[in-house]
Amino acid sequence: MTITITSTIKKLLLLFLVIAGLYYARVFLIPLCFGGILATLFLPFCNWLQRKKTPKFFAVLICLFTIIVVIGGLLSLFGWKISGLMKDVELLKQRAIDSGIQLQTFIFNRFGLSAEEQLSILKKEQPSYANIMQTMVGSLSNLFGNLVLVYIYFIFLLYYRGHIKQFLLKLSLEKNKSEMENIIQTTAKVSQQYLLGLFKMIACLWIMYGIGFSLLGVEDAFFFAILCGFLEIVPYIGNIVGTTLTVFVAALHGMEISMLGGIVLVYATVQTIQGWLLEPLILGAQVKINPLFTIIALVLGDLIWGIPGIILAIPLTAILKIICDHVEPLKPYGFLIGEIETDQIESGFIKNIKRGLSKMQKK
Repeated sequence: MTITITSTIKKLLLLFLVIAGLYYARVFLIPLCFGGILATLFLPFCNWLQRKKTPKFFAVLICLFTIIVVIGGLLSLFGWKISGLMKDVELLKQRAIDSGIQLQTFIFNRFGLSAEEQLSILKKEQPSYANIMQTMVGSLSNLFGNLVLVYIYFIFLLYYRGHIKQFLLKLSLEKNKSEMENIIQTTAKVSQQYLLGLFKMIACLWIMYGIGFSLLGVEDAFFFAILCGFLEIVPYIGNIVGTTLTVFVAALHGMEISMLGGIVLVYATVQTIQGWLLEPLILGAQVKINPLFTIIALVLGDLIWGIPGIILAIPLTAILKIICDHVEPLKPYGFLIGEIETDQIESGFIKNIKRGLSKMQKK
């Protein structure tokens, strides 16, 4: 009994030290993790280019150029939309003023605070414009620096992937080298499948949200479809935030209550299709994390690394689960993090669809 308690205390202490290390090394680890995930995602493309006799250095540069175009395109899209919203600033300002007057009236009727007293309280709590600008400049410079680091890590992790693999093999004993190589290959393959599957699912969400919002007559329907789908990177929270923003902007543009309810209905329908059809088909249960550990991962990610931690929490936890599933002593932890076995939860409908897709691919 004493041995068991001592072993448990050691494991808890190790867990605490790991979390503390992740927190204090976040400035170094966050860009490295983003670069590593992107490198894993582009590994099949890089290998394909090399099989086509493209020199390794140029294959890595083509991958870098591709990712810069994709990220630049998304940032341009969001920037274009934000500039479009700024054209409606007068309408938004007037609606905000009307809402502010209604809120002031409610506070006066409820708490007896006059408009002057409310304004005085706001001035005391509101930070100065100089502090706001200083914070914005600092955040932008920090974002730019981290983005450059992500690209650098992306390049070198792709270029030296074989070197890193040899390092991991040298760490293992001679009798375990074949097992270690199998673990590395399997983990890399399933991680790529997960990341590619995630982006396939996001593309499907773009299509479904785009159709639903267009039929409802939502202004800039495809932009909000892309926003809602892209925020799926953060489970539960992201799609709710995207839908809330869609409802909010639609309300500011004067959409009726029934149409706003239609947006919520589209969201509920898409989420149902995603949970019962897309996730089992595209992701599969082997990399799915159960809801309990999804929430735990998101909370820990936020506490340790903030917003980047929320974005990285699910991919890193999924990769951790994959590693646990292929390392014998860690298999119980992979089982704990994961969903119930596929055979127990998949319906015959899903299995039939998978069989049909397999036959189509063979043809």
